[in-house]
Amino acid sequence: MGSTLLRDATVLTVDSQNTVHPAGWLAIVDDRITGAGPMSTCPDDAGFDRVLSLPGHVVMPGLVNAHTHSAMILFRGRSEGHSLLTMEGWYNTIREPELSLLSSDIGPAVALSCAEMALSGTTTFCEQYFFADEIAAAVAEAGLRSVIAYGIVQLGDEARGDEELKNAAVFIERQRSGDGRIVPWFGPHAPYVDNSESLLRAEVDLAVEYGCGMHLHMACGPEDNEETLSRYGLTATQALQRDGFFAGRVHAAHCLDLSEEDIAIFAAAPAASVAYCATAGLRSGREGMCPAVKLKAAGVVVALGTDNVAANNAYDMIAEMRVAGLVASHREGKAQPISSRELVRMATIDGARALGLDHEIGSLEAGKAADVIAIDVSGPGYSEAPDIETLLVYSGSGRDVRHSWVAGEQLVADRKLLRRPLAEIKADYSATYQSFWSRVEAARKRA
Repeated sequence: MGSTLLRDATVLTVDSQNTVHPAGWLAIVDDRITGAGPMSTCPDDAGFDRVLSLPGHVVMPGLVNAHTHSAMILFRGRSEGHSLLTMEGWYNTIREPELSLLSSDIGPAVALSCAEMALSGTTTFCEQYFFADEIAAAVAEAGLRSVIAYGIVQLGDEARGDEELKNAAVFIERQRSGDGRIVPWFGPHAPYVDNSESLLRAEVDLAVEYGCGMHLHMACGPEDNEETLSRYGLTATQALQRDGFFAGRVHAAHCLDLSEEDIAIFAAAPAASVAYCATAGLRSGREGMCPAVKLKAAGVVVALGTDNVAANNAYDMIAEMRVAGLVASHREGKAQPISSRELVRMATIDGARALGLDHEIGSLEAGKAADVIAIDVSGPGYSEAPDIETLLVYSGSGRDVRHSWVAGEQLVADRKLLRRPLAEIKADYSATYQSFWSRVEAARKRA
C-alpha cells in the first residue's frame, strides 16, 4: 500500500483531548496512521510515496453510520405518508414488498448504498438485514468497513425463527475468517414485536457463545412495550434485562420511548449503546424523540445513524449531525444541549465505541487504522468560525467530501470512486430496481 502524507490541512483528530491542528499533517503507512501534528513538526515529503497538500480542507476520522439497512435503498421514496416506526407502516410499505426480494437484488442495491456513503464521508456502517452474505460480499467489493447483523424476523413462525438462528450462526463463523473489515453480529429485528421471547433467549445464548454483539430496533413505539406490560408489568427494555439480554454488547436503534428505568438499565449494562436516528424519527411523525441528552448524561454511548433511505432518503452523516443537534435542542427546550464537538464525536469515536471498534477506528491517532476523510471547506457556505466542529455540523455537507481512505486504501479521490465508477454502479442498480418493483406489482395483482 505504501505511505501517504496529508499536509497543510486542518486536522481534526477527535482524540481524548479533542486536539485540532489548524495547519497540520497526517501520516499513513500501509493501513495504519503513524502520526499527526502541526505543520511545524511535519515530516519531510521525501519520506513518502504520495504527498497530498490540502489547504482549505479538514482532515478527520471517517464517519460511522451506526444504523442502516443498505439493501433498502430499493425502497427510497416508497414510504411517503407512512411511519416506518409502526407495525402498520413497516409491514405494508416494506415487509410486504420484501417478500419479492431475490438474493440477486442485494448486490446492486448495497453497491449503490456503499457508493453514496463513501462519497459523503462514511467509512464504517452498522447494518441489519436479510441476505447477510450477499450484503457482506457487496461491502467487501466496495471496500468499506461494516458491522453486519444477520437480520432475524420471525413474525410468529417458530420454524422460520429456528432456521434463521442457525443461518445466523453459520454467517458469523464464515465472516470471521475475513480481513477484519466485516464484523458479523446477530440482528433480532425487534423484541417481542416480531421475535418471540424464546427466540430472543436463544439469540442471547448464541451471542454470548460467539462473543459478538446484537443489533436491534428498540422502543420505536407503543407496540414494543404493550405485550410485556400486559404480561409482566415491565417495559420491553426491562423484560430484556430480566432475560439477560444486556449481559453482552447490545446496540439499540431509535429508542424513542425509554423510561427513566430503561435509561438506567442501559447505563448499568457493560456494553449497551444507542443509535440516535434523528431524521428517521422526525419523518416517522412520532411524538417521542430519542432522549439523547439524558442517555449521554447517564453515561450511555450514543452514536448517530441515518436508518434506511426509505425512512431518511439520504446517507449524509454530516446532515445527520445537524438534525440530531436540532432535534435535541427542540426536545430539551434549550439551545444546543449537545455541542457541535459532541455531535462530531457521536458520528466518529462514539460510533466506533458503540460497535466495539474504538481501539481501531474513530479518531486520528498513531497505531489506529487509517480510516480518514478530507472535506473541502473552501467553497460557498464556509467561512471563518470560532471552531471547526460548528462549521462542519451547521454549515457542512457530505457533498463536500473530496477524499476518503479505509485501512489506508484510498476509495474516493477528487470526489470520484476509485474501485468502480459510479455510473456503472447506478446502471446496474437501475436495472435491479425496475426488475424488483415489476415483481412486486405482479405479486400484488395475483393477491
